[in-house]
Parts: sequence; structure tokens; C-alpha cells
Amino acid sequence: MGIELESAGVVAIVRLDDYSSAVDMVKALVAGGITAVEFTYTNPLAGEAIATVKRELGSSVLVGAGTVLDPETARASILLGADFIVTPTTNVATIELARRYSVPTVIGAFTPTEILTAWQAGATIVKVFPASAVGPGYMKDVRGPLPQVKLIPTGGVNLDNVADFIKAGAIGVAVGSNLVDAKAVAAKDWQTLTTRAAGFVEAVRAAKAS
Repeated sequence: MGIELESAGVVAIVRLDDYSSAVDMVKALVAGGITAVEFTYTNPLAGEAIATVKRELGSSVLVGAGTVLDPETARASILLGADFIVTPTTNVATIELARRYSVPTVIGAFTPTEILTAWQAGATIVKVFPASAVGPGYMKDVRGPLPQVKLIPTGGVNLDNVADFIKAGAIGVAVGSNLVDAKAVAAKDWQTLTTRAAGFVEAVRAAKAS
């Protein structure tokens, strides 16, 4: 599972007030080449969305729990079928819990100290957040002394900078409202989501190949 997550390239972050269209939304993203989707616990119904999507779509997509703040939420998500756990900050207890269940983690960190702490605690991938505050150059600078750490930027990733993040050493990107926005979902404009997804997937693929 860890290898699958690492090779996903693009993780779609779903941070919405309404998860009622979760299955159709994820189908649209998968149609565009997305293989990993994260439902954030800023909406308390994230667990229900995870369970529903896994039941309907099975192994065709990795479904993660995002904005996980503690090991209790991580465990509840795993029992509901979450394929991976995403945190906004470095929480060692959450990493340890996920490792106990052999579930991959994407652990939020910002400073080099936090990044190394998360990695040494067993994070599968370290999420540089908020990446918008530092840009692609920061990824390259961090990877200088820490080349072993697998990094993925979150926050402010768009089609204009996605290639720069990959070329700076990121193994993939996590994209929120620039990919899944409330307006398109409310309108059930699934074609727009599919088109956006395909754009990000192709941009990552091209950057890795260059």
C-alpha cells in the first residue's frame, strides 16, 4: 500500500461542507487519472464518506483520512476502511498507531526539524505544509541535507507550479480547492473535475519524465 501511495503522483484533497456526492466525485477524479483521494475531518462526516467510497469503489482508488489530529481519529478511520492517514502537523503518536496497523501516513511538517522528526518516527511521506509559504525552492533546500525523506507539498499547489515542485524533488503533490472546489461539486460538474484531474496527473508525469 505504501508503494502505491508513493507512486500516486497526485493526492486529491476533499475539504468540503457536503460529502453527500462523495462517490460520484471520486469517480470523476479517478476518470481523470487520480488514484488517491483524501477526505478531511474538518467535516465530521469524513469517516462516513471514506466507508461509502471504499464500499462502492473498492481497490480502484486509495481513500485517505485527512486533518487527523490524534491517534483516536486515525484508528477510527482505519476501522472504517481508510487506506492512509494524513495529518496537518507532526504527531508521533498518530504515526505509531498507523504503523501498528500497517497503514501508510502522510505527516504534516514545516521546518527541517519537524520534517526529520516525522520521518524518523516512521512517516511514509512527509507533507510540507503550508507549501504556499515557501515555494518549490524550499523543497530543494530541504532535500539537500535530507535526501532520504519523501516529500509532498500541500497548500497552494496549482498547475502553474506543480512541475516546479516535482523538479525540486517532491515525489508527488497534494491538491485541494484548485482541483476539488465546492462550486463544481455543488453543480455536480463532474467533467470539470475529470479535466482538472487529468491536467494535474499529466503535469506530474511530464515533470518526472523531464
